[in-house]
Amino acid sequence: MRVSVVLCTYNGERFLGPQLESLLAQLRLPDEIVVQDDASSDGTWERLQAFAARARVRGVAVELQRNPANLGYVRNFERALQRARGDLVFLCDQDDVWHPEKIARMAARFLAEPELGLLHTDARLVDAAGEPLGRRLFEVLGVTVGELAAMHAGRAAQVLLRRNIVTGATMALRRGLLAQALPVAEGWVHDEWLAVVAALVGRVDTLEEATIDYRQHGGNQLGARERSLGERADAGARRDYREAMAAKMRALARRVETGGLQPPAEARALLRERLRHDRVRTSLPRARWQRIVPVLGELRAGGYARFGTGLRGALLDLAGPAGGRDDG
Repeated sequence: MRVSVVLCTYNGERFLGPQLESLLAQLRLPDEIVVQDDASSDGTWERLQAFAARARVRGVAVELQRNPANLGYVRNFERALQRARGDLVFLCDQDDVWHPEKIARMAARFLAEPELGLLHTDARLVDAAGEPLGRRLFEVLGVTVGELAAMHAGRAAQVLLRRNIVTGATMALRRGLLAQALPVAEGWVHDEWLAVVAALVGRVDTLEEATIDYRQHGGNQLGARERSLGERADAGARRDYREAMAAKMRALARRVETGGLQPPAEARALLRERLRHDRVRTSLPRARWQRIVPVLGELRAGGYARFGTGLRGALLDLAGPAGGRDDG
């Protein structure tokens, strides 16, 4: 099984060195490293060129490509993924550090489980200096025992159609998945898109151990951050989140409708249920009393339990400020 590491960079000179060293410190070296630089203006490109020469001496093929203009991190990863040639593809950020056994540990799972399409892991959070913050990624994301059990039981679509718990920097997938997954649909981040597509068409699982030091330095494109109590209580923020998720789910459904994505009947039915749930919650009436029937109906139908926060979500929808659809 050939392994590709897909590394995307942009003005990453400050933290790139330790990440590159960790790739060459793997117990199982990658067969190729595909690098896509998004028009960096610092010393990133020169550092990559020097690294490529050292890696090739170790028998690792390194393919460097530099965008003439900045594409943004989603399209940059998309372009890099299209260049990968390995059977197994690992996504790699420029500012983390991989633990030495990462590739070996994850590749062993794919070898042992031919039906496994995508695997992701936990991560240890570290600060800009690489010092541990005393927390894990799953802890900050609030990943529950129930979600992990569902992932292990082959019900990843149920988890990921509710919310994303997969971080690209911890992810590996079979290259064959990319034929259906690319291009990334509008509005989606590449890692959450790859995860939900993989869950709809095959099997996704979670490895409950940290395989990287996930650096939090304030300049992360995404990073791991808990929402404050104020953010959680912000009705406008909840509304914006629901509407953004509904738009993403519609984009996912369009990919299915056009034949670009071909999930089995059970997964299609689950996606239809998610779309129905979104329609209810994004079209609630202005007056609170008029919301009672649709909210209770959706609560009885199980939509809040499957795709929301259960009774808490229903109560928030009932109690939210008046103002029509935008307050639903």
